[in-house]
Amino acid sequence: MGTDADDADTDEGVTVWLVERTYSDDEQNLIILTYATIDGERYFRKERALTSFTDVRDTTAAVDAEPENLGAVDDADLREQYAAEARRMADVHEPDDVI
Repeated sequence: MGTDADDADTDEGVTVWLVERTYSDDEQNLIILTYATIDGERYFRKERALTSFTDVRDTTAAVDAEPENLGAVDDADLREQYAAEARRMADVHEPDDVI
């Protein structure tokens, strides 16, 4: 399964792990996927519109994000939460596992 090495920068970007999936309060039919690095210090947010039940797009355990598309997690509690969830995901899933 995944390891801390999965957090390293690669030619494809930085591997980030799914840590949160929420529904937008502002807009209907919008899911917000939050991925974070193993240390919880950086995050990547992906918004996905749910246009229909036939619109199938897999959500994977991890994605590779460009470093310039990552935000910093400034809140210590949130950083700890993201790190714990990213480590859990990396421990039990391969990056391309469908979640």
